[in-house]
Amino acid sequence: MIPIVHRNTGWIEVICGSMFSGKSEELIRRLRRAMIARQKVAIFKPKIDNRFSEDHIVSHSELKIPSTNVESPWDILEESLEAQVVGIDEAQFFDKDLVLVCQKLANMGKRVIVAGLDQDYRGEPFEPIPQLLAVAEYIDKTHAICVICGNPANYTQRKTEDKERVVVGASDVYEARCRNCFEPPEEVRKNVKLPRRPEKEEKGDRK
Repeated sequence: MIPIVHRNTGWIEVICGSMFSGKSEELIRRLRRAMIARQKVAIFKPKIDNRFSEDHIVSHSELKIPSTNVESPWDILEESLEAQVVGIDEAQFFDKDLVLVCQKLANMGKRVIVAGLDQDYRGEPFEPIPQLLAVAEYIDKTHAICVICGNPANYTQRKTEDKERVVVGASDVYEARCRNCFEPPEEVRKNVKLPRRPEKEEKGDRK
């Protein structure tokens, strides 16, 4: 629950998790509540994300809300000057300048709500979400359901052989997996070297 704060105090909220975990749905819910409160709301998503709509944020559960497509985080800053609440979806598709833009908006007294993937298809941190987590006042981690075993899912499994980090898609390309069922690419598995467990000293070796 977001606490009540004094007016003119801005902050950053981050909603993160795997695909199909309800990030966009939660973002839409918060933005709609701000609209009911008659606050001025500005909503954005990256231009690259045109999977469901050109001018709406659309969740996988088919909730939607009007939005503006932008290429750069700096476009968000320019178009949010009159807003009290700023919503940003699919933040992982923006570059690191998004962190600076969100900081500037919050310093201007605005409530900034950001949703995005915190891990890529390799199971590695997906910038700029980790940097946003470090400066955000409020953080919510959402979970999907693993399509293999039904446990809470924290990973996004890519079903194609594409090696690019950014491949826009939905259930045709990705599915949610838990830690046990997630299968990272072969090159990632080869590079993961766990530290050896220290051997226990035998009593006779102790001095």
